[in-house]
Amino acid sequence: MAPSTMIHNHLPTALNTDVNRISAIRAHQEVVFHHPKVNTASSGGARRLAESISNLLHLHIETPSRKNLQHSNWDLFYEEKHNTPTTSPKEVIADKWRDIHGSVDWENVLDPLHPWLRREIVKYGEFAQATYDAFDFDSFSEFCGSCRYNRNKLFDKLGLGKNGYKVIKYIYAMSHIEMPQWLERSHLMDTWSKDSNWMGYVAVSDNEESRRIGRRDIVVAWRGTVAPSEWYEDFQRNLEPIGIGDAKVEHGFLSIYTSMSESTRYNKSSASKQVMEEVTKLVQFYQGNGEEVSLTITGHSLGGALALLNAYEAAASLPDLPVSVISFGAPRVGNSAFRDELDGLGVKTLRVVVKQDLVPRMPGIVFNESLQRFDDITGTLEWVYTHVGAELRLDVSSSPYLKRGFNPLGFHSLETYLHLVDGFHSADSTFRSEARRDVSLVNKACDLLVDELRIPHFWYQLSNKGLVCNEHGRWVKPRRDPEDIPSPTGEACDYALKIEGQESYQMLYAS
Repeated sequence: MAPSTMIHNHLPTALNTDVNRISAIRAHQEVVFHHPKVNTASSGGARRLAESISNLLHLHIETPSRKNLQHSNWDLFYEEKHNTPTTSPKEVIADKWRDIHGSVDWENVLDPLHPWLRREIVKYGEFAQATYDAFDFDSFSEFCGSCRYNRNKLFDKLGLGKNGYKVIKYIYAMSHIEMPQWLERSHLMDTWSKDSNWMGYVAVSDNEESRRIGRRDIVVAWRGTVAPSEWYEDFQRNLEPIGIGDAKVEHGFLSIYTSMSESTRYNKSSASKQVMEEVTKLVQFYQGNGEEVSLTITGHSLGGALALLNAYEAAASLPDLPVSVISFGAPRVGNSAFRDELDGLGVKTLRVVVKQDLVPRMPGIVFNESLQRFDDITGTLEWVYTHVGAELRLDVSSSPYLKRGFNPLGFHSLETYLHLVDGFHSADSTFRSEARRDVSLVNKACDLLVDELRIPHFWYQLSNKGLVCNEHGRWVKPRRDPEDIPSPTGEACDYALKIEGQESYQMLYAS
């Protein structure tokens, strides 16, 4: 029996009942059936949902204003969801990890989605989400553009400490092209860096997690854009050659990945060199100890594009290393020759895409890989952007938690992606009733959850927007802990970076 078939045989039976689908709403908040002053427009969704629930559960509610509804059934749903963990127990996947990471291009495990693969996709997606949650977006902060925590604190601060990985190194990037809005520096004169941004990190699985997943896993997580349209105008540029063949990639993406300047603190070497030096050292270290090693690269939006460039370089530089990419909402990166070279290098790519998200259709929203059907007539079109790898396609309309209507920011949000992955079983089934991930996370940076859930919009922010009340009763910007300051100034910077690298390897030996 083929390994992919063995995995497929473990898939659960789909749960297709409407009761299971609707019960998801009550898992977080009672539907408002009888609010006395709610207007017609805002109550339409609640009324329709109430009628559906009435029909399905035989409650015989005649109007939304009736006040004698018994909520006992919904109370059970509420208790079940709110008094259980948001994650399922971890399975040991040591003997199936190659299938889960695309050794046979994810055949028979995407639709229906195998639960082991679902968990791994969410894990890597949360690693990518960490690059947003820890990023200092405050343009009034002297540390704008940096990570708010040092690498030893990052996962614990973001609730990822139980994932079994340690952050080894931070990655910084700059660009020589005109900077789009999301890369603008703080306008303050006294700032940690006027050139660089924190763009991600390198992490590695600890001993316990390595035993569970069957190898030592090196992870690179790349940060993406803040909004889906912010890079569009800046990155509609010409394709640029990469490598020695016919492969070409988008100019703006490549610039961020490869730009460097001796006059900067953090980009005396490019993001490319930073990440490849660290990955190479880690691979040599663990392979030298006789361990099996893999490289998994993840990112959302622009981060997904940088992940592909990183995978291309890693696979070419370390030919015996299994390299896979799990990206979310990523744009097209290069032409068909770039895709073919990635395939030839053995890079396995799984693109998670939301049907309603516009970003995966860019660049080349009009002229794209669909033109390749005419290759026999036109020849290979080197200027046509082409997607790479297998696709897991999700649909916002599958979730009973999410609003309908046009919401580009919500459609592109990584938390929306992770919510839909957690609820996806197959293209023909409804949202999983046993999905465990907290639905409230969807509204961290958007307004996509139905109002009946009563989850605030854009709720993820620093308390009091980062201000603290000092001992004199004045509201001020707090001082960062010394260990969380991204860099010292002046000549001490290079020394600090050197010490950071030494400490990361001392930690490896200790583990």
